[in-house]
Amino acid sequence: MARGRQPQDRRIFEREEARAGAQPRPFFSLTNTHAPLSALASDGQARNTAAMTDPETIAVYDARAAEYEQITAGEADATLRAFIAALPPGGRVLDLGCGPGGSARHMAAAGLAVDAWDASAEMVRLAARHPGVTARQAGFADLDAQAAYDGVWANFSLLHAPMADLPHHLAAIRAALKPGGLFHIAVKEGTGEARDRLGRVYAYYTADSLGALLRAAGLTPGAWRTGRDRGLDGAVAPWISTTAHA
Repeated sequence: MARGRQPQDRRIFEREEARAGAQPRPFFSLTNTHAPLSALASDGQARNTAAMTDPETIAVYDARAAEYEQITAGEADATLRAFIAALPPGGRVLDLGCGPGGSARHMAAAGLAVDAWDASAEMVRLAARHPGVTARQAGFADLDAQAAYDGVWANFSLLHAPMADLPHHLAAIRAALKPGGLFHIAVKEGTGEARDRLGRVYAYYTADSLGALLRAAGLTPGAWRTGRDRGLDGAVAPWISTTAHA
C-alpha cells in the first residue's frame, strides 16, 4: 500500500465504521483487580516466565478453546469491516494472536491473503480449519518480517505481552508493515499488570499511554474506540482500540 493512499484509506475506514456503528468484539476478558505479577512468586520466576510465552495463559486457551470459539463467533463488526475495506484487494494481512480464527476467516473471505498466528496450539488448530487462512503456532517475538504486510490485526492479543516488551513488539510490527500499512490494536483499559481470575497474564493501558507507545514506534494512531464487554472469565471490563497507520 503506497503512503500516498493513506488519507483515502483513513476516510474509507472511518466511513465504514460510522455506517455500521458497531464496536469491535473483544477476544479476551479481564479485570485488573487480581493479583499483580510481582506477587505471584517471591523469586521473580513469574516475571521471567511472562517474558516469554506465559505457560499458564496458554494453558487456559488450550483447555477452553472450543468455549472461546463459541463466545467470539459472529459476523464481522464495523471495525473489522472498515479494516478490510481500507486494504488493497488481495492484500497480505497478519492476524497476530488470532485465537480460533474468527477475524482471519472474515479477512480471507474478503479475498485477503491471511497469516494467522497464535501461541496456543489448540487455537491454531481451530484457525487452520478456515479456508484461505494460513495458521501457525508462533508468539509475538517471532515476528521478523520486513515490509511484508499491508495490515496487522492484533485484536485483544498484545495485552498478554509483558508491558516492558510492548515497545519491541510494536517496533517489529512497524517493520513488518508496508509503507502506509494499517495496524489495529485493542487492549483492556487500565494500568499495571496482573493475572485475571482464570490465571491469564494481562497488561493494561490507557489511550494516552498506548498512543505514546504507538507514536514512539512510528505508528500514527487514529480515532480511539471504547466499550465494555463480558468475556471468557465472566467479568465485564472496559477496553480501548485504535487503527494506526505506518
